Amino acid sequence: MGTHYQGTASEVEALSAYINLIRSVDSLTGRLTLFTQHGLTESQFGVLEALLHIGPMCQKELATKLLKSGGNITMVIDNLEKQQLVERHRDTKDRRFITVHLTDKGRALISEIFPRHAAAVAAEMGVLSGDEQLQLRNLCRKLGKGHS
Repeated sequence: MGTHYQGTASEVEALSAYINLIRSVDSLTGRLTLFTQHGLTESQFGVLEALLHIGPMCQKELATKLLKSGGNITMVIDNLEKQQLVERHRDTKDRRFITVHLTDKGRALISEIFPRHAAAVAAEMGVLSGDEQLQLRNLCRKLGKGHS
């Protein structure tokens, strides 16, 4: 379903494309919720995944990577710390600099969940051919950059 807006042809076309994009993302995200079975939010899962694949990072780097605000990422990390999945390490030379690390418990959890999540993503994206997936990536990258 597209828009019911009666604007210009280019506005109607753009709004319809936007609505389809948002609905497909919401639908896909709704089907990829393995992490919720482990008591994790999407943001918490993202932090654990980033720390697993990239390594320890400061909160600002995590916020940038996950497109979250500083305040939001602080809350996410606070909650992961309460679950003993991550810990903060203060730099000995510059005490203002704090790096977030996976704990053994956090590494075990994300190492268990992520391969199943990756397989579920691959299955969902399997409705598109490899060429279509590449085209989608390129279109999303172009949209993400905007008019710059």
